[in-house]
Amino acid sequence: RVRLILKKGVKMIEKFNGIFYLAVFIIHFIGFAYYGFRCVFQTKSFLDQYGIDDTGAGMVRFFGSIFFGSVVMAIYVGFIRPNGLEATWGFFNLILLQNLSAFIVGFYNTKINKLGHTDKTSDEAIYAPLVLTILSAVLCYGLADKIYI
Repeated sequence: RVRLILKKGVKMIEKFNGIFYLAVFIIHFIGFAYYGFRCVFQTKSFLDQYGIDDTGAGMVRFFGSIFFGSVVMAIYVGFIRPNGLEATWGFFNLILLQNLSAFIVGFYNTKINKLGHTDKTSDEAIYAPLVLTILSAVLCYGLADKIYI
């Protein structure tokens, strides 16, 4: 039984071109799950943290639901799908573009437009998407031989 578990673990690591890319994949989508959970299930504390009025709850939850959809797809592609990561370029590129867009919009909102800024406005809207963009770019590069088939 232990041998079977080890065999599956080795296969999983090979599927991701090594433990490094598997770890990046897991870290990236844990970040997505974290923000999704905060937006959907800890909405009030999320709103309070950023000084957002309670009337913004619906849009914050909508935003969180997009994270959840991506996490569910990542679980399927990474751990359930029979073909694994093969030919999943569309998913990985969409994630990269979403992260890049969030970074650009976060920068615009935080440093240029500043509409709705309060004393609770932070640079998290820049740095979190920047980290996610880098992680997703690393995945697109490191898994290229599998996802771009």
